[in-house]
Amino acid sequence: MELLILLGLPLGGAALLALCGDRRWAPEATVLASLGTFLAGCALTARVIADGPQLVWNEQFFIDPFNVFLVALTAFVGFTTSLFSRTYMRVEAHHGKLSPQRLRLYHSMFQLFMFTMLLALLTNNMGILWVAMEAATLSTVLLVSLYRTPASLEAAWKYFILCGVGIALALFGTILLYFAAEKVLGSEGMSALLWTHLNGVKDRLEVTVLSIAFVFLLVGYGTKVGLAPLHNWLPDAHAEGPTPVSAVLSGLLLNVALYAVVRCKVLVEGSVRSELPGRMLMGFGLGSVLVAAFFLWRQKDIKRLFAYSSIEHMGIVTFAFGMGGPVADFAALLHMTVHSLTKSAIFFVVGHAAQKTGTQLIEGIRGLLVLSPTVGWGLMLGTLAILGMPPFGVFASEFLILTTAMRDHPWATPLLLLALGVAFGAVFSRVQPMVFGETTATRLPHPPALLPVFAHLSLVLMLGLWIPPFLAQWYRLAAAMIG
Repeated sequence: MELLILLGLPLGGAALLALCGDRRWAPEATVLASLGTFLAGCALTARVIADGPQLVWNEQFFIDPFNVFLVALTAFVGFTTSLFSRTYMRVEAHHGKLSPQRLRLYHSMFQLFMFTMLLALLTNNMGILWVAMEAATLSTVLLVSLYRTPASLEAAWKYFILCGVGIALALFGTILLYFAAEKVLGSEGMSALLWTHLNGVKDRLEVTVLSIAFVFLLVGYGTKVGLAPLHNWLPDAHAEGPTPVSAVLSGLLLNVALYAVVRCKVLVEGSVRSELPGRMLMGFGLGSVLVAAFFLWRQKDIKRLFAYSSIEHMGIVTFAFGMGGPVADFAALLHMTVHSLTKSAIFFVVGHAAQKTGTQLIEGIRGLLVLSPTVGWGLMLGTLAILGMPPFGVFASEFLILTTAMRDHPWATPLLLLALGVAFGAVFSRVQPMVFGETTATRLPHPPALLPVFAHLSLVLMLGLWIPPFLAQWYRLAAAMIG
């Protein structure tokens, strides 16, 4: 029942809002659907904690500690984003940027995107996982192009083409995955693509084909993670789409794509019994961290700045999963959590700052603390959190990753420290005058909705000081399954 509600509410909400999304009550309907989805996610999480991993609906859906915490995180960020967008999108409409038809498209596609993310996390079928990721691409293309400006249309096309190529490579990898399992599970037909079946016989799968499949799956899904050099779509999509879309792209889509990569890594490492998958993840991750850190110095648009920060942090998580082991996997899961919460909070604040000043250019945003202390402090605290300042949770996860790298891969530690230092200087030097400089902003007809911002940052602060025992147990169980 929890699973039915969790998937049915966003899908039903998308259908309803496709018809009525231009009504005045549409934002409230989006909030209610997202709240119901979050409560269903909490109920499903409680069931998994109490009863252990679940196989339901003829084994087509599988819930374990790895994906159930991501389900809860996805539903929570989706709910807080719907709260933020309720005010934000009304201001955009007030400024004449959105027509009622585009508001209807936004509300319906937002709910459809949430459905595809949850479906990708919960499905046990690697083929359905690919379908869900493709559907997520199509729904977010429409969201990125919502303003219909030349820049937003160009960003949407770049996103569609690059992620389309990536998802095509992932499809080929999925076909190869089925081919690798054919001799063992061929008699089961399409159920041979069930992850639990593949995981049960991974030591008997065709090693050569499986290794090639992982390359295609990593490159394909890695495109959606934003791993360098496949990252070019991400800054444009974040900069040109509405701010709520930037929040869910950075906070949810990247996590789910990386989840797909890690599921594939578990199969391949168990079959090949080689360090190759881990080393490939470490290489892509470290390259992404370095590329993003130096690109941060060239950014003049505030949303592009934090988009490159997302590339950097997903590179850190990918590197940690590549190292493997209980500590590195625990730290990677923690970093996925705190990055999603922090980065979505930052985009919420950046959206209000851009509305107040009428520009996304960093030079045009000054003195936020003078005009609106809550917006100014939200941006500064979010920036300090994402840069890894203690006692926020990002510091805790990065500390675990760095100490593990010092012990197991000392050659990578100087490169990570260099990238983190460069990123710190690039981001802080740009945000500081935005918060403390002389104000250039004007007041808005609607007060900013900053409750989601400080709710997210409070959770990130808590995770830096104390991880609740049930959450720590999730991470341990998931890390054991991955490693």
